Amino acid sequence: MNSMIVEERTYTTYPGKWRDYLALFEAEGLEIQHRILGRMAGYYTTEIGELNQIVHLWVYTDLNERAERRGKLLGDPGFKAYVVKMLPLLQKQDSRILKPAPFFTPQWLEPAQG
Repeated sequence: MNSMIVEERTYTTYPGKWRDYLALFEAEGLEIQHRILGRMAGYYTTEIGELNQIVHLWVYTDLNERAERRGKLLGDPGFKAYVVKMLPLLQKQDSRILKPAPFFTPQWLEPAQG
């Protein structure tokens, strides 16, 4: 099944604020995003290279599913409250859509929640 996409979101925090971001995400953002977005493929911090970055990967069947789930997320009152606290920690946000190569089958293709 190669009809899926991965959204790679990279958040760059102000220097030294990545720990605050992770603590806030774990306490207030994780449950909401996991419930609404469904399939988290990874959540990482940078150790070498550009520092103070958090990279998270979300799997969708296509851009339509992504738009639907992101719309629900952006309308969620709990997420809105989380964003008010989270955005001041960030310098920059980047997002890109990745498609698997024709010969690659991801190992984490379980059905989405919600």
